[in-house]
Order: sequence, then C-alpha cells, then structure tokens
Amino acid sequence: MQAIANSAGFHFAMIEQGGSSLYTTMALKVTSLEVLRIVVAIGGVETNHFSLWHDKAGNAVSDPLAGVKDPITNTTFPNINTGSEATQTNLILPEPCEFIPGLPAYSVVRPTIDALAGAQAAVAALTKDGLFSGQSEDFFDRINALAQDADAAERGAH
Repeated sequence: MQAIANSAGFHFAMIEQGGSSLYTTMALKVTSLEVLRIVVAIGGVETNHFSLWHDKAGNAVSDPLAGVKDPITNTTFPNINTGSEATQTNLILPEPCEFIPGLPAYSVVRPTIDALAGAQAAVAALTKDGLFSGQSEDFFDRINALAQDADAAERGAH
C-alpha cells in the first residue's frame, strides 16, 4: 500500500508540474479572451497543485517510510531527503535554476516554450510515463495530431 501511495505522490507532482508549463505555453497562443481567462485560471491551479503534491511526495519517502520496496514490482523508494538543498523534501517553492543563460539563477516551475512545455512535449511525457499504455495506434495518431495543431497555433494580432 505504501508503494502505491508513493507512486501516486510522484505521479501527481509530475502531472501538475507539466500542467503548469502547458497552460502557460498555451495562454500565449489563445486568441479568444474567454478562452484566455479559462487557460490562465487553470494554470494557476495547476501550479498550486504542483506545490502541494511536491511537498507530499517528499514527505511520503522520508523516514520512517523511506526504503519501502514493492514485493511484486521491486520498485523502491529511497530517502530522497539526503541530498543537497535542491532535493530537500520540505521545499514546496521552486528552487533557483538557470533559466536564461547569462543571467543569474531564478526560481521557475517549468519552461514555457513549445519544445519543452507545449502540447507535443506533454503528450510525449505522458506517453513515456505509461499513462497511455494499451491505447490504439489511432488514439496516438489523433492525440499527436491535436498536439501538433495546438503547438502550431499562433496568437495573431487582434
């Protein structure tokens, strides 16, 4: 049961972190004010969810629960609270990182460019994570076409 809880904690944090980028990236392309309001509102919630899940995922694998090993899959959850401040599990805010080369470190959640945070990047990450395991080739053709269209969208001058 603990292995399931640990997996969920990491999975949800990953999904919410990706959502933080995806909604920010898509907001830059929206042409309808109504849709922009929706996308911006959802993006903020995703960021909040990421912070909460990030904290909970870290707590799930702290002592005394660290070292749990799933007896069926042999998946292990080491204590991730033993590294540097960058991996400290009680940090719920983004840590400074290099965001733009040549400038000082800044705290960011995720990138906001199509290649790293657009719809195609989201589909690729979710596919690699196994979320779509068992889906048909038609499903992948359709979701990838939708992602390509979303990334190709341009804001336009209105």
